[in-house]
Amino acid sequence: MATPLAVPDVPPAAWPPLTLLVGQLTASSLAKYAQYVAAYRAWCGSDAVALAPTSLARWRTHLVQHTPLHPDTINHRLAAVKRLIAEAAAQGYCDAATADAFARVRPLKPQTLLDRGRRLRRTRLLPAEMRRLCEAPAVDTLRGLRDRALLATLASSGCRVAEVVALTAAQIVARAGRFQVQVLGKGQATPRLAPLSQEAYSLITAWLAQRPVASAWVFTRFAGRGGPARLTTLPLSTAAVRELVQHYAAQAGLPPVTPHDFRRFVGTQLARRDVRQAQKALGHAHIETTARHYILDELEVGVTDGLY
Repeated sequence: MATPLAVPDVPPAAWPPLTLLVGQLTASSLAKYAQYVAAYRAWCGSDAVALAPTSLARWRTHLVQHTPLHPDTINHRLAAVKRLIAEAAAQGYCDAATADAFARVRPLKPQTLLDRGRRLRRTRLLPAEMRRLCEAPAVDTLRGLRDRALLATLASSGCRVAEVVALTAAQIVARAGRFQVQVLGKGQATPRLAPLSQEAYSLITAWLAQRPVASAWVFTRFAGRGGPARLTTLPLSTAAVRELVQHYAAQAGLPPVTPHDFRRFVGTQLARRDVRQAQKALGHAHIETTARHYILDELEVGVTDGLY
């Protein structure tokens, strides 16, 4: 006689652990799922409430009405909760009927919120504006030298800010006299190669040569408020990078800029030449993702000049 499958001894109101998805998602994706699920549970107030499918539908409405999140971002959060519940049902942490009810909570249709999407569209930087922004930090100070190297890395690699703050010198590789960085991106199981300009490499080299402390990370933070800044061996945080990008954008007379606008700049500039090169640089698994988000869809002036 076959031994019946043991069902985990979990109280009905207990929330399933995120470890159920280990082996199915990368570490970076698991971290994002943890963030989204924690936000949902905090909004619900208790796990008993969070396990009610109607709560997910109400959370969706709350995110639309009371947050500035893009519809796609809201859908990502809903999908994280639904995937965890589906796996919980598969492993006996909750019943299949509950998982089916969660799965029936509909995602948002982005086309119904076009005005919201337009308001949240990122700043598009032209090459001359990017040059002005990257040259805003003064290189006669240690902090300015670091920030100049950081901005050049963002502007020439197309890496996400989390990938840049985690960058180590060992990840910079030379190939045929040019430079690339090995980074492990969102949803990736193995590192990819991203481009790095000669200018960015030279600035990184100058920064590391002047830095008075040794650290595995390339971009380290300063500590201390109200007195002399002290350089540490710890990497910059993503929040700190966002702040310094906004600071230098304002200094350069530009509209508000985020670190992701650098990635968008690299993607759109490369897509003008070769969308497949843009896909490789950005680390997209599917070229459709690159085409949908990084190919400019407006008609350029003089596009038909010289056709015949």
